This record gives sequence, structure tokens and C-alpha cells, in this order.
Amino acid sequence: MASCFLLVGLLLATCSLVALASDPSPLQDFCVADRDSKVLVNGFVCKDPKMVKAEDFLFRGLDKMGNTTNAVGSNVTAVNVNQLPGLNTFGISMVRIDYAPWGQNTPHTHPRATEILVVIEGSLLVGFVTSNPDNKLFTKRLEKGDVFVFPEGLIHFQQNVGNGYAVAIAGLSSQNPGVITIANAVFGSNPDISDDILARAFQVDKKVIDQIQSKF
Repeated sequence: MASCFLLVGLLLATCSLVALASDPSPLQDFCVADRDSKVLVNGFVCKDPKMVKAEDFLFRGLDKMGNTTNAVGSNVTAVNVNQLPGLNTFGISMVRIDYAPWGQNTPHTHPRATEILVVIEGSLLVGFVTSNPDNKLFTKRLEKGDVFVFPEGLIHFQQNVGNGYAVAIAGLSSQNPGVITIANAVFGSNPDISDDILARAFQVDKKVIDQIQSKF
């Protein structure tokens, strides 16, 4: 009997750990984010249900192309809890990604979400890299209608490999997945990471690091 209680306890502890590792589950029909609240919680405080409106569950604009006239040639239009308060506690969000010809959604990671991407227009080269020590690259060329999934937390990228504009829609398994763009984080941190540290990490001269940091 004692062993049964021990097993149940271990299972409950495991379930608790799993629950804590994901977005909070809703305990009511909805919990529209009150983004004006001064109370700090893991997520957002619920708006008074009597004050909730249909607009809290609505986002307009994914039909519009994003501005891709930037250094990387892409634009991400996010629809997470910060843009759509009705997503609070639902554990999902989405983005539209526009790519100029040969534009990139440069290597990045979502610390809190798995991503599933579908190509709406154009052709994309996509891929992700597994964690240490293997660092194996999984990559594929996608055409219109193709779907690819990027595991949570792994570095991934997309590149438009056509001469026309490309569009993709992606779903993410968090109301607020976060994004860490690798180049920005490493070379554009505030304050800068020491060029001595980065020179040793990338095995290049410090002058190379200084030059790259100056671009960020």
C-alpha cells in the first residue's frame, strides 16, 4: 500500500512539473487580459467578465503585408496576448511572416513555444538545429501549402528562396512565446558582451567582433 501511495505521489509531482512548464490552463470560460492592471502575475490578471467585449477576442490586419524593407528582408506580424487580450490562458498565438525576395527570418528561438508553420505563397528554405552536443541541422525546402514544425526552444530560421514575395502563417503553443534573435542577442546586447568573450567563443579576432557589434 505504501508503494502505491509513493507511486501516486510521484505521478502527481510529475504532472505538476509538466503543468508548471506550460502556459496556465483556463479555470473558467475565458480570462481576458487586463493589461492596465498593476498586479504582477505569471501572465495577466483577468479583466472583470462584466467589462469584457467581443473586441477583446478580435484582431484585424493579418490580410495586410508587412514592411520587408529592412536589413533582413522580412517582417513578422505577431498576434499574441499583447495584441489580442482574449488569448490570455489559452496557450496559443500566431504570426504572419512576410519575406522579400531572398529575405530571411534570421536564426532565432522561442523560449516558451513550439511553432508550426504553413507556406501561403512562395518557396521557403527552413530548418532548425538540435541542442548540444549533436547540433544536427534539419532543413527542408517548402512550397505553397507545405507545413513544417520547429520544436520549442530550438534555433530555427526561414529564407525565401524565390524571386517573388513569400508569406507564411505560423501557430505557436504559448499565448506569449517570446523570441530571441540570435544575432541581436549576442552582438546587440545592452550593455555589450565583452569582445574578449565573444572572440574566444567564435574563435575570431576581437576586431571582427567589434565590427559586427557596431552594426547592432
